Amino acid sequence: MTDWSGYIGLILQGALVTLELTVMGSVLAVIMAFLAGLGRVSRFMAVRALATTYIEFFRGTSIFVQLFWVYFVLPFAGVTLSPLQAGVLALGLNVGAYGAEVVRGAVKAIGREQREACIALNLSRGQAMRHVILPQALPLMLPTFGNNAIELLKGTAVVSLISLTDMTFQAQVVRAQTGSTLIPFATILVLYFLMALAISYGMRWLERRVTRGLDGVRT
Repeated sequence: MTDWSGYIGLILQGALVTLELTVMGSVLAVIMAFLAGLGRVSRFMAVRALATTYIEFFRGTSIFVQLFWVYFVLPFAGVTLSPLQAGVLALGLNVGAYGAEVVRGAVKAIGREQREACIALNLSRGQAMRHVILPQALPLMLPTFGNNAIELLKGTAVVSLISLTDMTFQAQVVRAQTGSTLIPFATILVLYFLMALAISYGMRWLERRVTRGLDGVRT
């Protein structure tokens, strides 16, 4: 009989790597989403062009190719990253491009009367964005941000291709050593589901927090 306790422990170690990738990748994705999303509504054409180029490039190319470029091609330019760093960078930039359109759409969805009220109050463009537009736009972003975070979680499986020991990589190791496919892949199926469920509930809690006190916004 196979002693599965050690193999399950191996997969759980990989789950910690997957969790680390998800958290750090999500932080980078949110930063890039706001930078590029707000860049898309900038008054400056050069900023808009740069943000649009970033969004279209990372939405229009495969995450597999992006990961390989970051890990295998960047060293030729003198930039060598560890597998974890490469995974975080590729996933964060890829998902951030999708999130940028969420930010842009939410900002654009705020009514014109809100912007006119900011002008009447003599608020600068930056003050209006920070104190009036973004607080109202954030609740509109959160449901899609939650979906993006779950997509990023599932996308972490691609890092097994560069030998990063996430739980998909470890499941493949267990399968090779035991000859069993059902147990290791059923285990990571459940782990992915539980992580996605945690993200979903976390985002719903955050939605309730940020919409508290905002009239006309559903919780």
